[in-house]
Amino acid sequence: MIKIAIVILNWNGKSYLEKFLPSVISNSDMPGVSVIVADNASTDDSVRFLQSNFPTVRIIELDNNYGYAGGYARSLKQIEAEYFVLLNSDIEVTDGWLKPIVKFMDGHPKVAACMPKIKAYNQKNSFEYAGAAGGYIDKYGYPFCRGRILKTIETDQGQYNNKSYIFWASGACMFVRSSAYFEIGGLDEDFFVHMEEIDVCWRLQNKGYHIVVIPSVEVFHVGGGTLPNNNPRKLYYNYRNSLYMLYKNLPDKKFRRTILQRILLDYVSSVFYLLQFSGSFFVAVLKAHYHFYKNLKTLRHKRRQWKHPISEFPKSVYQSSILINFFLKKKRKFSQISLLNLQELIDRTV
Repeated sequence: MIKIAIVILNWNGKSYLEKFLPSVISNSDMPGVSVIVADNASTDDSVRFLQSNFPTVRIIELDNNYGYAGGYARSLKQIEAEYFVLLNSDIEVTDGWLKPIVKFMDGHPKVAACMPKIKAYNQKNSFEYAGAAGGYIDKYGYPFCRGRILKTIETDQGQYNNKSYIFWASGACMFVRSSAYFEIGGLDEDFFVHMEEIDVCWRLQNKGYHIVVIPSVEVFHVGGGTLPNNNPRKLYYNYRNSLYMLYKNLPDKKFRRTILQRILLDYVSSVFYLLQFSGSFFVAVLKAHYHFYKNLKTLRHKRRQWKHPISEFPKSVYQSSILINFFLKKKRKFSQISLLNLQELIDRTV
């Protein structure tokens, strides 16, 4: 078994591999590190390019495009390593990026997943949408980050440089302990893309593990390479998968009320899309709910399958509404939100 498997999922991303894979290889010079590209049946000559230019990179060729969740789920079963690093193909890593995080996880066996600080490749003083300095959700399942709330992204001025417990580590650059990953059943292929890493992190916490951000390590993410943030298809997956995640993981005593409240909030947002003449977004929300209801039988099975004795949310869940804070209270920065001081918590328990 190797120590660290850096696994890059690729689908028609030859240009990203050409641009960013050399930095991954050159900055991953540690004993026991393997760089692997899992290819989701690309049609852009990615595999031949890798074979010709990067002979030391292991290639896992899948027979179809299984999305992020399915592509990784199928590929990780073929890899034996102590730690998996799930890395987007459009990320530039920095010198020494692996060692601090792996060293921290080696010393803290209850930490199942970690992430670095993720900044924007094209605006390097700014946090990046997909993770920033650590991810959270509110009690209705809406995600946000230290450094990014909804579409408001902060400039990095060192304000979130402390290690902290977080709710979710970004799938753009996620370190995960393989034993814990397989213990909770791994990525859920039904998600296809978006929010699957939040689902994994929730299940890890339900098993008593912790998720931590190590901001002393920085990587730079292009973002939007597969689906831009204003794409109706991305909106569909975000709404649908958020409902999937809530249904599977909510504590019993919060389950019925939270699901109903979240459905109501989604319908309110769909009306706003309609009033703004965003018909494609309105349809995306309705389609997401249709497929959620259609798959309730499967979701019930998964909830029973991954049943856990925990009756409360993890401490890293924001016990209020991020939407109310953002739109009504005008709180647009993470530092304005009254969240449990997770830095003090990590100092006491990790």
